Amino acid sequence: MFAVEVRDHIMIAHSFRGTVFGPAQALHGATFVIDAAFMAETLDENGIVIDIGRAHEALKATLAPLNYSNLDAVPDFKGKNTTTEFLTKHIYDKLAEAARAGSFGRDGHELKSIRITLSESHVARAWYEAPLW
Repeated sequence: MFAVEVRDHIMIAHSFRGTVFGPAQALHGATFVIDAAFMAETLDENGIVIDIGRAHEALKATLAPLNYSNLDAVPDFKGKNTTTEFLTKHIYDKLAEAARAGSFGRDGHELKSIRITLSESHVARAWYEAPLW
């Protein structure tokens, strides 16, 4: 399996509902490093998985509405705990839509899967990975 991975980061504020979260129930900030890996079983006729530049721009565009935001106020997230795990799936869904549409310089049907990893510190991270088809 071949992969191309791009990286960016966001700074957000949010709070959680539920006693399991302890002090994180209060409004707090977080800086996430986001890695998006795109997988394919073969390279295309140009010898690439996807165009790295296009992938990085798509990741930036996906993250832009979240960066410097209070996620508690984002209408799409109303009533949700915007945990690290939740955010991995949200970002996956946006990038999967772009991949399926062929936005990365390759027919989306030739891509196998995408994995989104969010690192919330140097000791903790979460990821979501799923096939595109």
